[in-house]
Amino acid sequence: MTVATARHILVDTEAQCEALKAEIEGGADFAEVAKEHSSCPSGRNGGDLGEFGPGMMVPEFDKVVFSAEVGTVQGPVKTQFGYHLLEVTSRS
Repeated sequence: MTVATARHILVDTEAQCEALKAEIEGGADFAEVAKEHSSCPSGRNGGDLGEFGPGMMVPEFDKVVFSAEVGTVQGPVKTQFGYHLLEVTSRS
């Protein structure tokens, strides 16, 4: 079974998500941005979601995590929880 590790930042609006993505692409540290802005409890841990397999996250999230290039910031990804920036940290 394929498993992945990822981290994310969850915010309320697409505009906020885009602004944070620009900060990260400009050199800001993903984990620090997550600690400061993410509304998910994982934000305290730099957005780290640990290891999970297909089907363990919402479909929109799964689709990106199991197809995106490892180490790239993806998003905004809209789910019922809000807007996410995702970074797949490993997949095997």
